[in-house]
Amino acid sequence: MKFLRAPAPKQDELDQILQTAMSAPDHGKLRPWRFVLIRGEAIGRLADLALDAVKRSGDPRMTPEKEKSVRQWMSEVPLFVGLAHKIDHDNPKVPEQEQLLATGAAVMNMLNAIHALGYGAFWSTGMGTYLEEVQDALGLDSLDHRFLGFLAVGTPACAVPTIERPDFREFVTEWSGPV
Repeated sequence: MKFLRAPAPKQDELDQILQTAMSAPDHGKLRPWRFVLIRGEAIGRLADLALDAVKRSGDPRMTPEKEKSVRQWMSEVPLFVGLAHKIDHDNPKVPEQEQLLATGAAVMNMLNAIHALGYGAFWSTGMGTYLEEVQDALGLDSLDHRFLGFLAVGTPACAVPTIERPDFREFVTEWSGPV
């Protein structure tokens, strides 16, 4: 649900949403997920930081029209949650990919809770997600974190469309022994 508006979840609802992340499967109990809340006037500062960084990176997709559109969209979203995975470099038992998967599961738990409470959310990897400058500005040192984007969170601005999903059978095989 990309098109969102105020209100965002109330603080007790946001606490509940964030708590659901703590139930994610997590080999080694590393709790590698990290979240940065961005709301109020900080959203405008995020827009300035992220969009300026994208323009400086030379990304040709950041036309003046695109920048205007993204700024308008961001101004209507009441809450952004920065999503990161903290890498435990010293744990040989839990490979980094498992740490990343645990973070993805934590975010999925949050998305489910957001939608169950009647709000909407959109996981965006735009807004400079893969630029070190943006990650560092959010307090997530790139040597120890992988920045994964932002959850835009709010109230759906329009009816939630029904999305046709493929039949699961197209993605499932049954294994009964070596091929």
